[in-house]
Amino acid sequence: MMSILILSFSNFLQKYENPFDFQLKIATFVCIIPFIYMNEVERIYQLREELHRHNHNYYVLNAPEIDDQTFDFLMRELQDLEAKHPECHDENSPTMRVGSDLNKNFEQIAHKYPMLSLANTYSEAEVTDFYERVKKALNEDFEICCEMKFDGTSISLTYEGGKLVRAVTRGDGTQGDVVTDNVKTIRTIPLVLHGEGYPQEFEIRGEILMPWLVFDQLNKEREEREEPLFANPRNAASGTLKLQNSSIVASRKLDAYLYYLLGENLPADGHYENMQAASQWGFKVSDIMRKCKTLGEVLEFIRYWDVERKNLPVATDGVVLKVNSARQQRNLGYTAKSPRWAIAYKFQAERACTRLNSISYQVGRTGAITPVANLDPVQLAGTVVKRASLHNADIIEGLDLHIGDMVYVEKGGEIIPKIVGVDMDARFMVGDKVRFIDKCPECGSPLTRYEGEAAHYCTNDTACPPQIKGKIEHFVSRKAMNIDGLGSETIDQFYQEGLIHTIADLYTLKAPDIARLERMGKKSALNILEGVRASLEVPFERVLFALGIRFVGETTAKTLAKSFRSIDALASASLDELMQVDEIGARIAESIIRYFADERNREQIERLREAGVQMQMEELDMTEYTDKLAGKSIVISGVFAHHSRDEYKEIIEKNGGKNVGSISKKTSFILAGDNMGPAKLEKANKLGVPIVNEDDFLKLLE
Repeated sequence: MMSILILSFSNFLQKYENPFDFQLKIATFVCIIPFIYMNEVERIYQLREELHRHNHNYYVLNAPEIDDQTFDFLMRELQDLEAKHPECHDENSPTMRVGSDLNKNFEQIAHKYPMLSLANTYSEAEVTDFYERVKKALNEDFEICCEMKFDGTSISLTYEGGKLVRAVTRGDGTQGDVVTDNVKTIRTIPLVLHGEGYPQEFEIRGEILMPWLVFDQLNKEREEREEPLFANPRNAASGTLKLQNSSIVASRKLDAYLYYLLGENLPADGHYENMQAASQWGFKVSDIMRKCKTLGEVLEFIRYWDVERKNLPVATDGVVLKVNSARQQRNLGYTAKSPRWAIAYKFQAERACTRLNSISYQVGRTGAITPVANLDPVQLAGTVVKRASLHNADIIEGLDLHIGDMVYVEKGGEIIPKIVGVDMDARFMVGDKVRFIDKCPECGSPLTRYEGEAAHYCTNDTACPPQIKGKIEHFVSRKAMNIDGLGSETIDQFYQEGLIHTIADLYTLKAPDIARLERMGKKSALNILEGVRASLEVPFERVLFALGIRFVGETTAKTLAKSFRSIDALASASLDELMQVDEIGARIAESIIRYFADERNREQIERLREAGVQMQMEELDMTEYTDKLAGKSIVISGVFAHHSRDEYKEIIEKNGGKNVGSISKKTSFILAGDNMGPAKLEKANKLGVPIVNEDDFLKLLE
């Protein structure tokens, strides 16, 4: 047998003409060896256990044992085997972390233990009062467990037999939303526990967070699309957790810290000791926790982390103080709203007072007008703040600003400067009241405000310079047409020289015209033109994103391209047809309608088409296509035995049907597998939509 393995190993290595990673090949072969001695089902269970361990090592312990490529190889192997063996389906498999694009309505469920709020305190004197109350009530020695108050959204996780079975938001404290599918995408939350000593059934609570780095990137992307920015990571995490599409949740890279165990037969009486045990089972528990025996130690902890918290990778807004002993917690009991054995000390928001000198207005690529306050420089949260966004006209009116006012500035979520108030006592001999402008500061065109929106817009999108240049910058960006050599300065230069005024003008550029410009030359000109020529190969879904239609981001563009397959089909789609597409709501649909109703946009698209830009999806091999489901709008729900949901979506499209994400009167039928969501079932019955099982559906296609 050993000689066979050696020969197999030799042949395996020879398969690769250009070996890219010897380590990966070794790891791959090592993975194959046990597969020789076991059947596929046994291999599935082995891979699941192995991947759970590697996931914990990487995301929680920050101590990976294998490289990313090896991990991906093992994951792909598991995915392939699970597809071959649907009878081995497991909701807690590592493959479930990628999320699903299946829409769902959240179910509400009552908490077994109410999720009460903590009483807040904002001073050391109030912390002292809390400590003295506990001391008097207990009349015995006690310890206080100090831990960070993470600024995210609360979650309650229930485990049975070492497996995650349910994740529920705080809701109103009595009941919350079941968000299990979304929580499973968070890689720091274990789906299956390891170690030993955990109860058969228990609940663990914690905080879902968005790390600063992820938050910054998300806001950067939203800013590029001129969507409203998240004020802080807490709002971003909360909003993400309630998204209907768990695959988008997975892409947001949420994190979690767990901080409280509930249930029978817990390992210890002490809260601190229980959380240390939880960390051994695979939970991410903060290593900042500290047991304090005196009030002085508690205050020392607060003072230290009031400064050092700024170096943490996630947002915090205070310190939580808990009596450590569960026995003593029970003796102290609860008020109607909060436990008597715990309190939250909230850090003071860093605020500064400075003078408002003027208001300037910025024009984005979609014409959105953003007012910006220009301030006397002031030190705030470690940086010098000179400007602060005022967002829109309503914010300005609400603050009642006057030029020369002394204004209070804070950093929302400690990152975005914002004006939160005016020192009225300092208002003396100030200038005029700030009133929002009614004309574009760049081109003088009248501004408009669309119904239901807070922003004002310049509608002169064909002649307003910031809009023109912004649209071109977006068009050439990496995730759009990816035209190298055209940064913002170069685009501004080309615009000033009259070479480009629309995105279509890029395809009429001439090398001599570029080469004569300052800081340009023949080589630069040729590189730019080569980038323009290469963009003709960019697929239709990226072209659609590059057009810069309001609210049509990268993901939405892919969805629209897949659904309509050509620019002409999209341009002629009705509002109802657009809203039948997954994740396309009224706001997006109306924006698309407005875009194609503009003759100037249609002319520009024709110029791009004439230049050779891709305006439709690539032709498909139609030999496997039929019209057996023509005119049918089908919703897929549940778990299937013969094919995955993605495979069924492809089957529906190949047979002329249309996949839709939500049930309506126009839904032809629901393709239902096991564990169909109760909300979908109820809605289907209410609307009289037929439900077709997997076997009957396949018979339709015979």
